Amino acid sequence: MTTLGTPLSPSATRVLLLGSGELGKEVLIALQRLGVETIAVDRYDNAPGQQVAHHARTITMSDPAQLRALLEAEKPDLVVPEIEAIATPVLEAMEAAGQIRCIPTARAARLTMDREGIRRLAAETLGLPTSPYKFCDSLAELQAAIDGGIGYPCIVKPVMSSSGKGQSKIDGPADVQTAWDHAMAGGRVGPGRVIVEGFIAFDYEITQLTVRALGASGQIETHFCDPIGHVQVSGDYVESWQPHPMSAVALERSRQIAKAVTDNLGGQGLFGVELFVQGDMVWFSEVSPRPHDTGMVTMITQWQNEFELHARAILGLPVDTTLKSPGASAVVYGGVDATGIAFDGVADALRVPNSEIRLFGKPESFVKRRMGVALVHDADVEVARTQAKLAASRVKPRRA
Repeated sequence: MTTLGTPLSPSATRVLLLGSGELGKEVLIALQRLGVETIAVDRYDNAPGQQVAHHARTITMSDPAQLRALLEAEKPDLVVPEIEAIATPVLEAMEAAGQIRCIPTARAARLTMDREGIRRLAAETLGLPTSPYKFCDSLAELQAAIDGGIGYPCIVKPVMSSSGKGQSKIDGPADVQTAWDHAMAGGRVGPGRVIVEGFIAFDYEITQLTVRALGASGQIETHFCDPIGHVQVSGDYVESWQPHPMSAVALERSRQIAKAVTDNLGGQGLFGVELFVQGDMVWFSEVSPRPHDTGMVTMITQWQNEFELHARAILGLPVDTTLKSPGASAVVYGGVDATGIAFDGVADALRVPNSEIRLFGKPESFVKRRMGVALVHDADVEVARTQAKLAASRVKPRRA
């Protein structure tokens, strides 16, 4: 797709996003800068991406009938899943029938929505190094898996969830029931199946942003961003930085693993590949076929941030993953449970040298909901980390 039309005209190039949170919002902005007509879909009204798109639609995306009806009515040139909770069999059926083009592919959307699908692909089909794991459908199966070889400590996650929801670490037998209950409450599609993983004593974890884009020859080429380090609490990202220092051997292995997974998933676009690293050893953890929350740091570190890279790649345009400056990001949490909150301290936050603030515009706040992000660039990545956390701490959400 190298010819781009004019929005709101018969020549328009129309892209529909399934999921319009803070990541989707930035993708929509990147698409609009290229003259694309955008349709933002979410499960609630006034989602961040719906506030900037040409068209806003609110449906239950996990409902097959609602999803099919919307896609048949809108007839977009591209369908871009931005979340996991989607009726992916509809995407696969409509793609197979030639009714839609799904980014990167409908199969990729299905496999990565489900931790079981992507883990079995990585470990069993591709033979990539992963932590030991078992899938369990009951508390008894979970206990048996731990006792049968997974051992303590271990990590339990729902097979379908996002942003660390339902994830917990089990240090001993007393934690098993609590972890099971937490996983059941945190799954995207209600109670069900979990994955239990043996704990890897990694030195650090990274996100390897990987871009599949058309080259000048018309063939798909794979591009890599500099590795992104991050800190997660209960599976949810709280800060990230780029580049993360790592050995040449570990970097090469990370990129080999990322390329193997993304080559198999196919299509065009940006993928966030999560990896554990210990010395020169690298283990595959997860992959998202879309911009990654830890990659928000690229809004201040790269000439083309992850959202621009995704937009360009899906449209068949050239990409550039060059680093502009080291930098860091830190999350701004809601701090309160309220609707239509206000933010104090933004001016103080922006007085931190080399800083930027992004407020996502989410209509409802929760104590631990991500409502914004602070970004700082600095030649020294550790200085950037310290300053980003300082800037984030100065933003004070409150009830309006």
